Amino acid sequence: MTAIALTIAGSDSGGGAGIQADLKTFSALGVYGASVLTAVTAQNTRGVFAIEDLSPGIVAAQIDAVLSDLPVGAIKVGMVSRTETIRAIAERLRAHGHLAVVDPVMVATSGDRLLREEAIAALSAELLPLALVATPNLHEAALLTGRDQAGDEGEMERQGRAILAMGARAVLVKGGHGTGEHSVDLLVGPDGTQRLTAPRLATRNDHGTGCTLAAAIAAHLARGLALGEAVGAAKAYLTAALREASSLTVGHGRGPVHHFHAWWPAGPKGDRA
Repeated sequence: MTAIALTIAGSDSGGGAGIQADLKTFSALGVYGASVLTAVTAQNTRGVFAIEDLSPGIVAAQIDAVLSDLPVGAIKVGMVSRTETIRAIAERLRAHGHLAVVDPVMVATSGDRLLREEAIAALSAELLPLALVATPNLHEAALLTGRDQAGDEGEMERQGRAILAMGARAVLVKGGHGTGEHSVDLLVGPDGTQRLTAPRLATRNDHGTGCTLAAAIAAHLARGLALGEAVGAAKAYLTAALREASSLTVGHGRGPVHHFHAWWPAGPKGDRA
């Protein structure tokens, strides 16, 4: 069987995040990618300049078209900025009997807001109960729980458990925006917490990290890995993509991670980074 994953997210015209990052990640990890577009953004490495949402009806129709035909093994939900669209996605996921990797995209790497304030409640009420795993970063976890941003692992776990209480089956609280020598993520579940660490890498090429990690989790789930294994493998993939990102020269702002670091020759003589 061909491993298939579906991404439901917005388009990044600069190619570093959103649908584009998700499909690159799926392909790099040997998974066939299908897509449902929720919005079009005018975006590059410097920022987000405009957003145009697609209608909830066409979003729902895309979901039905894919899930009525393709044997999708995992779904990732990313940028959804409108309450009506969130509700449409949740309704179609319930109708087709699917849970999803839910990446609650609220703010772009550039700092631009991607989720309307009034849509946060809908995301919590409609999508989190359909999350096989939710993947908030520190800022997103604080917004979802109404608490201050976590400054230590104890608070990260408490916020993860608060999101778990909203209906998610598991919560990956990401520590990439924290401080310290290591980037620590906590996978919080009903039966305990798994701690995942990686060296914190100093790079300006970090655009699309959240999208890429969530897409990598979905890709590994589509290939049959259990959730804990999928999260660990996804973090390893993202760490390598960040480490090799300096071999890319894309734009004048915060560049993308290197999704195809294992495949593209990076040096002038074809040597891999």
